Amino acid sequence: MKEERNLLELRNITKRYPGVLALDDVSMNVCEGEVHGLVGENGAGKSTLIKVLAGAHAPDSGEIFFAKESYTSLTPHQAMDLGIACIYQELNQVGYMTVAENIFLGRELKKKHSMLDRKAQEEQTRQLLMDFELDIEPNTPVGYLGVGRRQMVEICKAVHAHAKLIIMDEPTASLSEKETGELFRIVEKLKKQQVTMIFISHRLEEIKSICDTVTVMRDGQVVAHKQIEEVTVDNIIKLMVGRDITNKYPKKTIETGDILLEAKDLYKKNTFEQVSFHVRSGEILGFSGLVGAGRTEVVRALTGADKLDGGEIYISGKKTIIKNPRDSIKAGIAFLTEDRKGQGLVLLQSVEFNATLVNLQDFKKRKMFIDLVKIRKSSQKMVDDMRIKVPSVFTLTGQLSGGNQQKVVIAKWLMTSAKIFIFDEPTRGIDVGAKIEVYNLINDLVSRGAAVIMISSEMDECMGMADRILVMHEGKVTNVLNREDFSQEKIMYAASGIVQ
Repeated sequence: MKEERNLLELRNITKRYPGVLALDDVSMNVCEGEVHGLVGENGAGKSTLIKVLAGAHAPDSGEIFFAKESYTSLTPHQAMDLGIACIYQELNQVGYMTVAENIFLGRELKKKHSMLDRKAQEEQTRQLLMDFELDIEPNTPVGYLGVGRRQMVEICKAVHAHAKLIIMDEPTASLSEKETGELFRIVEKLKKQQVTMIFISHRLEEIKSICDTVTVMRDGQVVAHKQIEEVTVDNIIKLMVGRDITNKYPKKTIETGDILLEAKDLYKKNTFEQVSFHVRSGEILGFSGLVGAGRTEVVRALTGADKLDGGEIYISGKKTIIKNPRDSIKAGIAFLTEDRKGQGLVLLQSVEFNATLVNLQDFKKRKMFIDLVKIRKSSQKMVDDMRIKVPSVFTLTGQLSGGNQQKVVIAKWLMTSAKIFIFDEPTRGIDVGAKIEVYNLINDLVSRGAAVIMISSEMDECMGMADRILVMHEGKVTNVLNREDFSQEKIMYAASGIVQ
């Protein structure tokens, strides 16, 4: 690799937080015009590295070279002026403002007397969207767009700001297959325009297909830097976790027992209808289907998060009325939502607070008093048992990696008397090592007699872990497959609404 082609060079970057060495003497190069993959387990240091490049955090030591200029640290304003743009997993947009207003945010076009030139902004935005073959109207409020479209707007914003380096953090985590294809088309177009990109993803097949080079991080250090043709997905996994992972889906065969949950003809107007299923003790029931099939909507209504318009729910054979999440918890149902940050956790509170949030009644000392000593001991035991990587139970949950945050969500429900666990996209946005730990936790649950419903957009994950798979299409159940009948073709036919 020729040094003169380096757009970005990091030399010996170190960053410490209280109790954590987040970046340990990190050095890496990114060449002009390349798509550079950055991978590693949750907690490997990727997020901290992004924040250093974006100017959000200053390193404790080391040097940053960008376009041959040296910096000990960057401010957010410096990073923007240099042409470094970061598209985070949680998009940083103003939902009520239009596409054009978001693209020009902070760089508004003005007429004479400092009047905003909305017409010019919309015209330039329309041309930018046309250049990327995006069918989006400039005057549409960003909040009206889906995640995929909003991501495209962020890319357009970066291009309009003449970004030399665009960092994409898990850009496909919430995208459909079609949206992912559209994103890859734009990445290829940017590459032809010599825009440099750092592409961060836990989907290693994407790294192989879209990147030119890949840097692997582990425990705050760079452990490998490879040309993409030099490595396989298995090689990358081994480098990430420091060991061979021979079984991607550690499925356990458990003898099933009685039906713990049965749903009959569940119905919600304009959303889903005639949805019936059951799940037994010791069983994992997978929910599969394309984005928008109604899987999440069914379990939200089942657990009282949304209102059901019809149907019956039976818990251990007894008809049960569930009008709200409190009824669901009393019935022994644990719902681990898809959006762990927005709905599953209080990020500004501690691990201890989150782990005991659902079950505070069990920690009452007398009347209105809480037994803090008991809470501390129980939280610490759960952290130890689940191997949650955290300096202490007092650490804010928002400071943890995605995989460790997911473990805290699971810990919260393990502290209840739940026997039915509903996991909505349990491994979205977490690395391969953390995924296996989540799968093993699910195995432990069913081994102890719990029933698990697992909603997953990853077909391999459903086939790897489920005992049966229920497939939905446009709000209806189109097939239920036993494990011996699993095949990608059968699932895709049913998910597309094609009756075989």
